[in-house]
Amino acid sequence: MTENEMDILFRALAHETRRTILDALRDRPGLGVGELARLFDVSRIAVMNHLEVLTQAGLVISKKDGRTRRLYLNVVPIQMIQDRWMNGFSVMWASRLTGLKYAAEADEKQKRRTTNE
Repeated sequence: MTENEMDILFRALAHETRRTILDALRDRPGLGVGELARLFDVSRIAVMNHLEVLTQAGLVISKKDGRTRRLYLNVVPIQMIQDRWMNGFSVMWASRLTGLKYAAEADEKQKRRTTNE
């Protein structure tokens, strides 16, 4: 991956709406453009503009299905970024640390729920 390709990728990931679009495509592969646009409180054109940025970064792949354009998340560019800075040993430790972080956050969330009841 070239420096320019990485810049495009990081710019695409920098916007909250685009990250939310990627979350939606992760959870619902093959989502149609119209269905995706209805998930947001912005115009279809705005969603299309975000999709263009994500497509240029290689994060979204679209396939024509009749009159519908189906959208899919492509995680390869993100994996390439991870591979650049992480080796096998650090991946193991990073995975364990993030697991610990998620467990602590879930515990805190549960405590807040119990306190509010």
